[in-house]
Amino acid sequence: MQHELRTVPIDWPASIDRGEPPSLAVWKFASCDGCQLSLLDCEDDLMAVAGRVAISYFPEATTAVVQGPYDVSLVEGSITTDHDAERIREIRSQSRLLVTIGACATAGGIQALRNGRDVDGFRSIVYAHPAYVETLATSTPIAAHVPVDLELRGCPIDRGQLLQTLAALLNRHALRLPTTSVCTECKARGTTCVMVAHGTACLGPITQAGCNALCPSFHRGCYGCFGPMESPNVAALRHQLAALGLDSDGIDRLLHTFNTTAFALVDTPVEVSR
Repeated sequence: MQHELRTVPIDWPASIDRGEPPSLAVWKFASCDGCQLSLLDCEDDLMAVAGRVAISYFPEATTAVVQGPYDVSLVEGSITTDHDAERIREIRSQSRLLVTIGACATAGGIQALRNGRDVDGFRSIVYAHPAYVETLATSTPIAAHVPVDLELRGCPIDRGQLLQTLAALLNRHALRLPTTSVCTECKARGTTCVMVAHGTACLGPITQAGCNALCPSFHRGCYGCFGPMESPNVAALRHQLAALGLDSDGIDRLLHTFNTTAFALVDTPVEVSR
C-alpha cells in the first residue's frame, strides 16, 4: 500500500549552490529533548550527514558554538515564557530555513494542557516559591510567533523523516511527507486493527501517518503523536469510540494529550451515546 504524499517546497540555502556545506543549528525550548535525541539516535546515518553540513550550534551534541546567521535551524519545544518569545524571534532572524521538530514545536506539546486553565494555581501548588517562576499563561507552537518553513511532527519525531529532510536539503530534491492516516501504516505492515479486533480506543483513523504504526504494532491504540491528518473525520471517530464504551469525557481526554491544540482545531464535539 502506497501513502498519499504531499510535496513540500523548500527555498534551498545558497551555500549549496556554491558547493559549501550548509550551516546547521539545533535549538531547544520547552520540551523533553526527545526530538534532539532522535537526531542523535540516527548514529551512522547522522555521521554521514554530519560530514556534509557544518554543525554550528547543537548543545546536546557539542560545546562548539559558531555565531550565525545559519542556513538551517531545527527548533524543538514550545514557547512558554516571554524570554522564549524574544529568543525565537532572534533565531528566526538568523535562520535562512527554520524547521520545527516534534509535537511541542508544532502544536504546543502536552504542556499546552494548561492553556485556558488556572496557571497561577498550578504554580502555587507545584513550586515552593512560585514568585520565582515566570511563565506565560499558554504553551504555544513556534508558528504562533514566527514564520516556519517546515514542520516535522511526532512525539518524538520519526528519525527517518528527519534524515529524509536533511537529504532533500543536501541533494536539492523534493521533500515528500505523508498525508494519510496511521491506519494506512497498519495496513501496509499487516497489523491487525486494534479497534476492530480488541475494542481498543485508537486515534489512528484521524492521525497523520509517520510513525509506522508503532503503538498498534504492540497492540496499543494510537495516541495521536503526529497530530491530525488532512481532513480528519473526528465526529465519526467519536461515535466509534462511544460504541466501544467511552463517554464524552473519556474521548476528550484521549484527544487532549501530545497534540491537544492541533486536534482542538479540527474537532467538532458531538453528542455521543454508548
